Amino acid sequence: MSAPTALAATAGDLDHPGLLRRTFASPRAWVGAGALLAVVAWGLLGSLLLPADATAPDSTAFARPPSADHWFGTTDIGQDLFALTTLGLRTSLAVALVAAPLATALAAVVGSVAGYVGGRVGRLLVWMIDLALVLPSFYLLVLVSPLLGGASWLAAALAIAGFGWMVMARVVRGQAASLRERDFVRAAVYLGASTSQVLRRHVLPHLASLLVVDLTVGVGAAVLTEATLGWVGLGVTAPAVSLGTLLAAGSPAALTRPWLFWFPALVLVWAVLATSLLGEAVRDALDPAGDRRG
Repeated sequence: MSAPTALAATAGDLDHPGLLRRTFASPRAWVGAGALLAVVAWGLLGSLLLPADATAPDSTAFARPPSADHWFGTTDIGQDLFALTTLGLRTSLAVALVAAPLATALAAVVGSVAGYVGGRVGRLLVWMIDLALVLPSFYLLVLVSPLLGGASWLAAALAIAGFGWMVMARVVRGQAASLRERDFVRAAVYLGASTSQVLRRHVLPHLASLLVVDLTVGVGAAVLTEATLGWVGLGVTAPAVSLGTLLAAGSPAALTRPWLFWFPALVLVWAVLATSLLGEAVRDALDPAGDRRG
């Protein structure tokens, strides 16, 4: 294949006509996108509509079950659980929407450089990835979270991103190494493209399906990780509130006052399931070899 022909083929490969049509041909995409849109709107917009004193204790409603006045019931000190869940969801979404893109971007950069450049640089990066994979990420998060300032959602997001990129970097490295031998990459090098240009214009775009799916699923994984850290008291902490802190506070009363635990838990499951369904639909639409039906 000649250089111009190879580059033309590359441009065609990078174009994804009808991506939205193929994605939403799957019922999973509609369910996932609708559920995700609803939960994001609730978290981002619902908190703006709450009155300033939405979480102020109600001295006439201690540990009350759900009612017309308090949709999700109240806590032991009279706080409205619906308002707390809305604020907690906003915090958890903020963590996820920062952590997931950062982790995907880090995986893309490190993995593509390791796979395409190779040599000593590639071996050093692979050694770093393998070392990071061997270390227990969750326990490292437990150790690092207090050092970053537990009350900061941004610190929690940075910590989650810093320990959530290695597996995808390994996958990206393997794909980038195989792309290095493709005709269109050789043609670009022959025409004088630099390493950074080849990575930006030819390698990374061909990894779009991997990275988009990783980003989509990573949002749900980050929400779940934040909730886990909050559960053990090492994520976002008071005075901030998140789904994790609500689950931690409500778990002792899961049997006696179930609304304190199950409403935040159901919202967490809702957010994670929505991103998983949408991520699978996007993966199927971007996979030219797949013939899956949702």
